[in-house]
Amino acid sequence: MTQQPIRSALLSVADKTGIVELAQFLYAQQIRLLSTGGTAQLLKEHGVPVIEVSDYTGFPEIMDGRVKTLHPKIHAGLLGRSKQDAAIMTEHKIDSIDLLVVNLYPFAQVTAAENCNLATAIENIDVGGPAMLRAAAKNYAHVAILSDPQDYPAFIKELAQNKITTTPEKRLALAQKAFTYTANYDTCIANYLRAQSASKNTENFPDIYQAHYQKKQDLPYGENPHQTAAFYIETKPPRGCVASSIQIQGKALSYNNIVDADAALECVKQFTDKSRALSQSAPTICAIVKHANPCGVALASSQDLAYQRAFATDPSSAYGGIIAFNQSLEAKTAAAIIAQQFVEVIIAPDVDEAAIELLKAKPNIRVLKSGYWNAGFQSSSLHCKQITGGLLLQERDDDNLDIHLLPSKTPRTATLEEYSDLAFAWKVAKSVKSNAIVFAKMGSTLGIGAGQMSRIDSTKIALRKAKEAGLSTQGAIMASDAFFPFADSIEMAAEAGITAIIQPGGSMRDEEVIAAAAAANIAMVFTNLRHFWH
Repeated sequence: MTQQPIRSALLSVADKTGIVELAQFLYAQQIRLLSTGGTAQLLKEHGVPVIEVSDYTGFPEIMDGRVKTLHPKIHAGLLGRSKQDAAIMTEHKIDSIDLLVVNLYPFAQVTAAENCNLATAIENIDVGGPAMLRAAAKNYAHVAILSDPQDYPAFIKELAQNKITTTPEKRLALAQKAFTYTANYDTCIANYLRAQSASKNTENFPDIYQAHYQKKQDLPYGENPHQTAAFYIETKPPRGCVASSIQIQGKALSYNNIVDADAALECVKQFTDKSRALSQSAPTICAIVKHANPCGVALASSQDLAYQRAFATDPSSAYGGIIAFNQSLEAKTAAAIIAQQFVEVIIAPDVDEAAIELLKAKPNIRVLKSGYWNAGFQSSSLHCKQITGGLLLQERDDDNLDIHLLPSKTPRTATLEEYSDLAFAWKVAKSVKSNAIVFAKMGSTLGIGAGQMSRIDSTKIALRKAKEAGLSTQGAIMASDAFFPFADSIEMAAEAGITAIIQPGGSMRDEEVIAAAAAANIAMVFTNLRHFWH
């Protein structure tokens, strides 16, 4: 392959950004311009002469514009090889097209609108555009492709410096980008149509799973400094998540910052009352996360108090942690955080102006505005985990349990206050890596044991954490994300003064576990639902 001179170009774009400037440059280089529809009209209005595709092909646009570029003279012009196909092109009066400038109907943007229906979505599926892009990309040895308006300025500069020619390396890079573009476009369409079918109770797990993400930013490094990394997000992520958040100050987010911020925000979102529309109406809650595990979570009547109680659970682990709130960050809370600890990230639906001014004194603190989320809303019905050579898909771990309706398995019944704490700790346990044990009282965590190979070890760690923080477990409750295989954790909890326990049940030794709780006068409820989190 050699340098390829550009003598003719076809321009047909849905996104008109920069197209006039590009066309003016091309016309000034005496390049013949073909165009269609709205693109042709716009260029003519700006004094750029173009040849309408219908005039060139001798076939009019029909079916409301559905058929205009699907013609042999267009596709042969894009696919023709200069020497091998010269005779056949001359015979049929087909001119080569050396540059294709095409971007597609905005399917993703149209279908993201709340009022979009299936008929509107179908009409916004581009057919001719992808066909031309694929043809030109296949023939990149002879054709250059521009599918992204952001590439126009650099392309103009390169042509100007290289006597209106393109290099094989440049054409290959543009072809790769075009195929990525059409692949993503088709994936977006396929996923939308699958979602329409899923709403009619068809299979949730397709034979071929197609993901559609775009790069939001490069990251300083991955989990460790020797690993490179980047952050990819959905085409239109929902409000109220890290992917759609806005960073208003601080250093660049790291890989671990993003992972931990997501864990913290998802933890506080567990406490949004699903009968309420937005988290503004939910109780005030704070979660502090370190290495993807909560080290302190608390509900309170004020945001500052919620933070202080969450921090009190495990002050040493809170150092360098990520703090999340379900309501706008207030100046009083921001001042307490600055005075009390080193923090990597603070994330909240919004940030008060007074809090922004206070945080400017600590410019390295990363502050994220997530926006408010819809109660119970998930961006996807599926959760995925990558393994070497594969991907695991599962439904998201949601439950609608009313803990207050669960009967006690032991003679003693939990009090209303204990039931409230059991419901609170059960939600916290869902955000803790297995094996998970949570001790809590009055809407605050007292000790959390996470990620251990045995449940008794998680119990020991949670109790040790509470003791080290100077927090009494007398009269507190205990939550476990999965069943107790032995009664040892129950016996240890009884010695610590625990009065009520919530757990899934399902162990072959359930009767022994219940008996141990009953002997210690502990109320015990079974959820019959576990929350493993690996």
